[in-house]
Amino acid sequence: MTPRIAFTPGEPAGIGPELAVKLACSDRPNPISLAQIVAIADPDLLRQEATRQGKSLRLIPFDANKPAEVTPANSLHIQAVALAQATQPGRLNPANGAYVLEALRIAAEGCKDRTFDAVVTGPVHKGVINDAGVPFSGHTEFFAENAGVKKVVMMLAADDLRVALATTHLPLKDVSAAISGESLQQVLTILHRSLRDQFRIESPRIGVCGLNPHAGEGGHLGREEIDTIEPALDTLRALGLNLIGPLPADTLFTPPQLARCDAVLAMYHDQGLPVLKFKGFGRAINITLGLPYIRTSVDHGTALNIAGQGIADTGSLLAAMHQAIELVQLRQI
Repeated sequence: MTPRIAFTPGEPAGIGPELAVKLACSDRPNPISLAQIVAIADPDLLRQEATRQGKSLRLIPFDANKPAEVTPANSLHIQAVALAQATQPGRLNPANGAYVLEALRIAAEGCKDRTFDAVVTGPVHKGVINDAGVPFSGHTEFFAENAGVKKVVMMLAADDLRVALATTHLPLKDVSAAISGESLQQVLTILHRSLRDQFRIESPRIGVCGLNPHAGEGGHLGREEIDTIEPALDTLRALGLNLIGPLPADTLFTPPQLARCDAVLAMYHDQGLPVLKFKGFGRAINITLGLPYIRTSVDHGTALNIAGQGIADTGSLLAAMHQAIELVQLRQI
């Protein structure tokens, strides 16, 4: 069956609209030749962006009652959501915060009722949504709350490297207190299950970073490994999970060790993601694990400083689309 992918371009003043037009109008092969891509966006916004780029963009009204069909070249299927106010590239407007959230809501509800097979998200600006008076901490939290899921896991991927996070956007001083045996078991269980069920890896091998330099060096550089991480890993190993570590991050992120792993669990954001972005900058993606549906995303922000200039790189969006389509296809096997 043709995968049907919801696509939310995100912040209207950022590079999301530019990426949407480039996705539709770029040379093939690209993901749009493999799936029905349904942009959830303001049609006039996309038309204006296409005019700015000198592209001829056809917008096809989306009909959920029709079978999914591959989106034609130079086209997007569109589910219309109206901006509150006209927007200019690079200029945030809190009045349009509700527009961004409505697009996400439509995508989430459509994934839950199987109208869509997956959602791919463009970059949003958390600050302007909060300025609009709506508490918003990010895509991941929004989708988790909408789906009624208590725990999800952020995993980023670039080529054959997958890095999941035990903690996400925390000050470094708060990381140790946020890591408990229970939270580690939850994260590793979700990661193991997703690798097995979504990625079809029969016996996932997960490398686990220690928190401290040298993984604590036997307690001389911290006891988190001894008191928290190792007991959590031992509990899960007894249940059949294949876990390697905890190892020092500077050892685990080396080619011989990575060759033993299908994914790595980093203890905090900047322990794992600099390595991943060095390996795959411009084509890395974000995948939310633990949702009842597939969600992938670009790994970059709104890039307000270059919005409207026609120079935004589509690499991460194309990779996120390809990954979403691949995961849908694996689910259909």
